[in-house]
This record gives sequence, C-alpha cells and structure tokens, in this order.
Amino acid sequence: MTDQQADSKATTIVIVRYGELSLKSKGVRDRYEQILKNNIQQMLEFHGVSFSKIQRDFGRIFIHTTDPKAAEKAALVFGVVSVSPAYSCLSEPAEITALCADIGNEMIHDGENYAVRARRTGNHSFTSNEIARQCGDAIWNKLLEAGKTPAVDLTNPDKEVFVEVRQSESYVYSETIKGPGGFPTGTQGKMIVLLSGGIDSPVAAWMMMRRGVEIIPVFFDNEEYAGSIVAEKAIDNAKVLFSWTPGRKQKIYRIKNSEYMTKMMQTTGHKNICLMCKRFMFRIAGAVMEKENASGIITGSSLGQVASQTAENMLSETYGLSLPLYHPLLAFDKQEIVDIAQKIGTFDISIRSNGEKECLAVPDKPEVKAVLTAAVLEEEKFTFDIDEMVQKTVEEAEIIVMKI
Repeated sequence: MTDQQADSKATTIVIVRYGELSLKSKGVRDRYEQILKNNIQQMLEFHGVSFSKIQRDFGRIFIHTTDPKAAEKAALVFGVVSVSPAYSCLSEPAEITALCADIGNEMIHDGENYAVRARRTGNHSFTSNEIARQCGDAIWNKLLEAGKTPAVDLTNPDKEVFVEVRQSESYVYSETIKGPGGFPTGTQGKMIVLLSGGIDSPVAAWMMMRRGVEIIPVFFDNEEYAGSIVAEKAIDNAKVLFSWTPGRKQKIYRIKNSEYMTKMMQTTGHKNICLMCKRFMFRIAGAVMEKENASGIITGSSLGQVASQTAENMLSETYGLSLPLYHPLLAFDKQEIVDIAQKIGTFDISIRSNGEKECLAVPDKPEVKAVLTAAVLEEEKFTFDIDEMVQKTVEEAEIIVMKI
C-alpha cells in the first residue's frame, strides 16, 4: 500500500442507519434523530468507547472514531436498524476506487470470489452501477498485483464490498451489524412494567423499550409468600434492562405485598387467589402510573401460559378497572420468549434458583375460567377498604433509584 493510499484510509467512521424515523414529518424526524444521537452518545460513553464526533446527516448518523468497539456498541441502541464500520474518502472516482482496491485486497483471499454493491445519493457525474464496475475493476487489478486469482460472483459471493456515495464524502465497508430497530428511548413516554424475577416480564419490558418507551419497573415482594431469591432476580433483571438505555437516572418500585395477601386470603375462595393477587397488582400499577405521570402498564402475559393468563381470567382480573394495559407477548409461545430473553441478557437471571418454591400462595388447582364478575365479587367480601389498601401500599413502597 502506498503512502497516498494509506492516507486515503486514514479516516474511520461508523455508519448508523435507522428505519421508521425516516417516515416521520420533518419536525418529528428532527427531534427523534437528535434523541437517537444523544442515546448513541450515552451508550458509547457507558461502554468507554472513544469518539471525536457524532454527526447527523440526511438518513444517517456518523460516528467519527477509531475505537473498534464503537460499531458493536452503537448497534445496541434502540432505533438503530444497522451499523457498519467504514472508511471514508472524498466522493471522487479515483479516491473511491483506490480505497475499494485496498480494502478488497485486505479482505479477499486467494480463491475467493467477490461482489461490489454501490448506492449513491446527491449529484455526481457517475451512476451507482458505473462506480460499482470501476471499484470492481480496481479490486480485480489489485488482487492480480498481489498474486491472487480474482473471481466475481454477483449472486452468492464469498466477500462483498459496499460503497455508499454521498454528496461530498463516500464510505466503503464490508460488514453490517444488525441493531434492534424500533424507536429511540424517550420518544414514546413512560410506562409502568409489572416486573418479576421470571422469564416473561423482562422480555415484555424490553420489547416496549424497543418501541421508544421509558420503563418504571414495579415488582411485588410477597415476603413470606415468596422465595427469598425472587426480589433479587427482579432487581437484577431491572439492571440488565436499564443497561440497554444507559445514562439515565432510573427507579424501581419495590411493593411490600404481604399485608394484602394475608388479608385477601382470609376471605377469598382458594381457587381465586391468583386472580385476586393479579388484580391487586393492576390496582397498584395504576396508582404508580398516576403518581409518575406515565401512560400505560406493561405485563408479561402470554395467552394461556399460566392460570392468571387465560382469556377468561385476564378479563375478570381487570373487570371494572379502567387501565391502559399493554401485553406485547400475548401471542408468543414460550420458546420465542426464551430466545429473546437469551438475546437481551435476562434469561440466566430468570432461571436462577436456590431450590425454593417461588410462590407459596399458588393453590393446587387455581381457577382458569373465571366468570366475568368473579374478582369483583371476591373484593366485595373483603373486610378492609381496597382503595385505602392501595394508597397505603404505594405510600410505603421502597423506591430504588439507580443510574446505569
């Protein structure tokens, strides 16, 4: 490689692409892009990635960096569709072809075939196909000079070189890392998530975070009715979720639930204990939602998976309650949920066990087909005021504040 060619590769950059943001009106798009840019910066700083500048351009965000971890970490940010570590040069054919030749020679081994994929925006004297052919020729000649046997396969190549030509600068890369997509965190308001130590609810929370929601986890510490590890797992799951949106002050509500459970079980029919436990969770979540000025409640419900998640029970649990509920996992089967949990980093926490039964209040044969008014009728038997119990429980909640 000549000194001139080395200089043409001196500028390294990470290309960040996004999808749905581009469909918004100009004002909304500008706001979302700025939020996405800020979120990328927070993610890079959280992971100790060095960079000199993060730049917005039409349809793209560019990270100016020489840190090899930059692309991988930027690909964790909600709203990012994909990223590519790239080299940049001026949008002149001689510059672009020289850069492609150098990169192609480095990555294409003897006996491998290749293809060049080019796209172009802006006004130039050449088309996308023309620059692709010129780059392909430049790579071919460079491989011959290196004593390799070049071969082109545009259908199923061993290696691909990508060229993105913009108005003044062009970018050459060979790798694309998939991001989570969705919307940037902070664009869709706040929601309460009913978070447990299990597999499902952290996945549900992550999926809504992917749509731009900031979460406030609420978990119920049933103390003598639950295994000692449950609270620990819920907090650890929350920490993993928060690591996907670093740089923010986060909070978790730890609800002491034993008083309600004890009083509720004195009058509730044995089969309906799970039904009434879940209904109280919804009442508490609604009160926290109002307190935090949030706009919804997220659950990990998957239709038919457990007793409290049959269609009849889900209706009875919320009958008469006016709450905006979101069930992102409703149509997912267990393996699909497990796969996502493994991907996002919560699975190993959720399956952690110390040998204890995690809920001691679950009846041997819980109700699975509750009548519509079953929960309301059970509440009418209470010897305490349910609204006062909700208020007292929220007031006594432990609020754990952390910054990831």
